[in-house]
Amino acid sequence: MPRALALVCTLTPSPEPSSSHLLATQVMGELAGLGVTGEVIRVADHEVKPGVSVDMGDGDAWPTLREKVLAADILLLATPIWLGHPSSLAQRVLERLNADISETDGEGRQLPYGKVGVVAVVGNEDGAHHVSAELFQGLNDLGFSLAPGAVAYWVGEAQQGTDYQDLDQTPESVKDAVRTLALNAAHLAKLLSSSPYPPR
Repeated sequence: MPRALALVCTLTPSPEPSSSHLLATQVMGELAGLGVTGEVIRVADHEVKPGVSVDMGDGDAWPTLREKVLAADILLLATPIWLGHPSSLAQRVLERLNADISETDGEGRQLPYGKVGVVAVVGNEDGAHHVSAELFQGLNDLGFSLAPGAVAYWVGEAQQGTDYQDLDQTPESVKDAVRTLALNAAHLAKLLSSSPYPPR
C-alpha cells in the first residue's frame, strides 16, 4: 500500500490555523480514499536547522523527518506564497533534501527515485504557477517523479485579505485539482513500485 507524507511549510506553528495545512489535509484525504496511508507534519513545529547536511546536530529535527521522507512513496510539499515565492521553510526542506543529492541506492539511482513529488499552494495574490514551478524543479533535481496535474492551489484576489481557510466552502475547481493530483500521484506511485526506474 503506498504511503504519503505531507510536509506543510506554513510559517505558522500549531495550533494556529493554516490555509496550507487545510489544503494539505484535503489532498491527504483524497489519497486516503485511494488506499494511500500517511501523515501531515507542520515543519514549523520542528527545529529544522538551516544547512545542506543530513544532520546539523544540536537538536536538529531534520534526520527524523528525512527518515519519514525516505519511507514515503509520495511527498507533498504544501506552502503559502510569500512575496511571490514558496515560504522559507519550503526552501529549507529542499535545501535539507539536497544533502542526499549525490547519494544513490545499490543500483546507482538517487534515493528519491521511485517516489512521487506533489505540491499544494495557497495565497492571496497571483503566483501559484511560479511557486509550483520552483518546487517542481527542486523535487525533480532531487530525483522525485512528477505526475500530470501534480499541483493543487487556491489564490484569492489581489489586495484583499481572505484566506483559503476563511472560505465558506471549497471551490469546485480546487476540489477537482485535489482529486486529479491524488488520482495521478497514487497511480504513478503504484507504477513505480511495481516497475522501478532502470539501474544507472
